[in-house]
Amino acid sequence: MAASSLLRSLSRISRALATSFYHRGPCSPFSAAAADAVGRGLAGLGPTAKGEKARVVVLGTGWAGSRLMKDLDTTGYDVVCVSPRNHMVFTPLLASTCVGTLEFRSVAEPLARIQPAVSKSPGSYFLLARCTGVDPDAHTIDCETVTEGEKDTLEPWKFKVSYDKLVFGCGAEASTFGIRGVTEHATFLREVHHAQEIRRKLLLNLMLSDVPGISEKEKRRLLHCVVVGGGPTGVEFSGELSDFIVRDVKQRYSHVKDYVHVTLIEANEILSSFDVRLRQYAINQLVKSGVKLVRGIVKDVQPDKLILDNGEEVPYGLLVWSTGVGASSFVKSLPFPKSPGGRIGVDEWLRVPSVPDVFAIGDCSGFLESTGKEVLPALAQVAERQGKYLAVLLNHVMKAGGGHANSKVGVDLGPKFVYKHLGSMATVGRYKALVDLRQSKDSKGVSIAGFASWFIWRSAYLTRVVSWRNRLYVLHEFQTHIFFL
Repeated sequence: MAASSLLRSLSRISRALATSFYHRGPCSPFSAAAADAVGRGLAGLGPTAKGEKARVVVLGTGWAGSRLMKDLDTTGYDVVCVSPRNHMVFTPLLASTCVGTLEFRSVAEPLARIQPAVSKSPGSYFLLARCTGVDPDAHTIDCETVTEGEKDTLEPWKFKVSYDKLVFGCGAEASTFGIRGVTEHATFLREVHHAQEIRRKLLLNLMLSDVPGISEKEKRRLLHCVVVGGGPTGVEFSGELSDFIVRDVKQRYSHVKDYVHVTLIEANEILSSFDVRLRQYAINQLVKSGVKLVRGIVKDVQPDKLILDNGEEVPYGLLVWSTGVGASSFVKSLPFPKSPGGRIGVDEWLRVPSVPDVFAIGDCSGFLESTGKEVLPALAQVAERQGKYLAVLLNHVMKAGGGHANSKVGVDLGPKFVYKHLGSMATVGRYKALVDLRQSKDSKGVSIAGFASWFIWRSAYLTRVVSWRNRLYVLHEFQTHIFFL
C-alpha cells in the first residue's frame, strides 16, 4: 500500500512538473524548440543545441535498457529515460517474492542508482510515461504520462521528446495466444506488482478457507494453485509454492493443510530448453514435492475454473500464467521493419535499418532475416549483453563526433554483436537447482564459475554431476546473492 501511494504521489508530481515546463526560461530544453508544440497544447524536450551534449532517449528500464544506461558515458551524453517503471526488476527472483522467501525491495533497483545522472545531471531525466509514437524524420517521440490508479486525474499529460539517438528497450508482453479469459482472470509474473497480487490472493484464500460454513468443494477450489506454463518461471514458481506449503502452510494453517495443492499445466515438455536428463530430474523433484503435472492445452479461462482441450475442467483459487512472451501491441504498431515474430528488426550492430539514429535491444528486437541470423531468445542474459554492447558502440560514436542527430561524420562501428550463451539455470524447490552449460553453436562453452559470475552469484554445492562432458549439474543447498548490474 505504501509503495502504491508513493507511486501515485510521484505521478502527481510528474504532472505538476510537466505543467511547469511552460514557465521555464528561454534556455530551458523544455521550451527552446517546442514553441509551436506548446501552441498545440504539447510541451516537451526540444532538440539539443549546438555545443550541448547529445541526447540519448531510452525507452524502458528492463535488463537491456538498464545495462545500456549504466554504461553510457554521461560526460558526452544526456540520458533521458521514458518508462512506466522507475526501477529495474530482477525477474529471475520474482517467484521467490510471492511466498516471502525474498522481500519485494530485494528484487527492485531504482534507476537513479543504476544511472545517477537521471537525478543529478541538468540535461538528464527520468520521465514516468509511455511512448505512444515516433517520428523518425523529426527525431521526436510522443509520450503520455502513466496515471493508472489516479482517481483525481481525468486524462494523461501528453508531450514530445526530441532525440539524437533513440533506443527501444521496451521489452515484450505475456503471450496469451488469444485464449479467452486469460487477461481478465489470470495473474502474470513479470512485475513486482504481479508478485504482490499473487501473495495477496494466496494469503487471502488461505484465510477465507478457514471460515466456518465454507463447503469442502469450495475449500479445495480456493486452495488449488494452478500454474500454466512449464518454462523456468513456471517451474521455479511451482517449486517455491510447494516449499511454502511444506514449510509454512502446514504449520500456520493446520486446519486446511490437506486441501492445499499445486498443479502445473504444460502443453509439451517442462523446461524444454534443458537436457532431457535434467528435465527428468526436475519432474521427479516436483512430483516428490507434491506438484501435480498435467499435460494439456488450455482452451478457456473462467473466473473459477479453466477448461483443457480434452474437455477437463480444472477449478482454481489462484491462476498464474507463465507461457512465454511475444511482441507488444506498441512494438507491432511501429512503422519499422519487423523480424520473425513481430519484433523490431535490427542489423548486426542493433540498428534499425533505413531509420537513422534508432536502435533496438532486448525482448522487443530481433535480427532481420536478411542478416542470416536467428532471432535470439527472450532471455535476461541476451538483453543484458545487448545493452552492454550498444553502450560501448554509442560511446565510441560520441567520441568520434557522431553523437548528434543526422551526424555526417563517418564512424567505424567496430565489431558486430555476437551472442554467446552462458548457460541456463532453474530452481526446482527444496534448495535444489539445475544448471545446463552445454556448448551452444556460437560459443566454446563456459565453466560453472563463469556462468555464476553473470550478475548473480549463487552459492551451492554439487550433489550430482549429470554429465561432466556436457556440463550438466544439479545444485543442492542453493542460495542466491544479488549484485545489481
